Amino acid sequence: MQTRTLGTTGPAVSALGLGAMGMSGAYGEADRAESVATVHAALDAGVTLIDTGDFYAMGHNELLLAEALRGRGRDSYQLSVKFGMLRGPGPDFGGHDCRPEAVKNFLAYSLTRLGTDHIDIYRPARLDPAVPIEETVGAIKEMIDAGYVRHLGLSEVDAATIRRAHAVQPVADLQIEYSLISRAIEAEVLPTLRELGIGLTAYGVLSRGLISGHWTAGHTAGPGDMRAVSPRFAAGNVEHNLSFVEALRRIAGAKGCTVAQLAIAWVAAQGDDIVPLVGARTRERLAEALPATALTLTEADLAEIEKAVPAGTARGDRYPSAFMSGLGVGN
Repeated sequence: MQTRTLGTTGPAVSALGLGAMGMSGAYGEADRAESVATVHAALDAGVTLIDTGDFYAMGHNELLLAEALRGRGRDSYQLSVKFGMLRGPGPDFGGHDCRPEAVKNFLAYSLTRLGTDHIDIYRPARLDPAVPIEETVGAIKEMIDAGYVRHLGLSEVDAATIRRAHAVQPVADLQIEYSLISRAIEAEVLPTLRELGIGLTAYGVLSRGLISGHWTAGHTAGPGDMRAVSPRFAAGNVEHNLSFVEALRRIAGAKGCTVAQLAIAWVAAQGDDIVPLVGARTRERLAEALPATALTLTEADLAEIEKAVPAGTARGDRYPSAFMSGLGVGN
């Protein structure tokens, strides 16, 4: 497994990270034993960066990771944790809380659930409109100084917010959606990261499975699967979006790889400062994703992919309308 360094101040991590959200029901019921086995397989393959959120099934994901990581050397992996999103007992979200006292409270719970004495990268999941980012980051800086956190991360914020946060504490990386059909960051956010020496961890590289090569227009999302309300999976949009997959399938066939591997490799090819996160929740999907780190795309390959999937041509927002206002950039 190759490694990449997150910005000028962040840690060296595996060139491919594992996003654990899907192991806690975001895409329907998950198999706990298979989830644990998938984490083990990722670690054995050299994946060191594991991403979670304290609100993923309200602590379930952190407890699952604690089980999967038990017995592994703490220095053999890095934990990236998001916080700040509020939820009730049901499926609804209740806004954000990134007050300094809330930051420390959330962190204390995460440390306990994960069974660790520090978080490698700690980040607010979204910008709290009621709290200046300087106050949130200031609290994380205190936790860094105290040894409970190693690095500051951000998630789904715009270029201006990145600058404000970085002025308080160096930002290791921004986590944000980036894929062949989600490229809004290229206009302003990505240049700002590179100007400031901040890395990028890209989630949604397969657009929640839409451009993985495994989704079909007739497929129906099951109970508890967030894709049931995703605009890009809605009738009328999904057929259009899947037409790109068929174009990618032809290119992948010529390269001797799968559509998913091609899509992951495209994200990785956009810069050595980018680490794709794959949301594999089974060993089968992980095994498919891993070879993408060794897939070399030539300039001709990239041009052909660009022609097959022009920027800005996907249909549907990447989140339901209620969530779009909380994003730093759009699609």
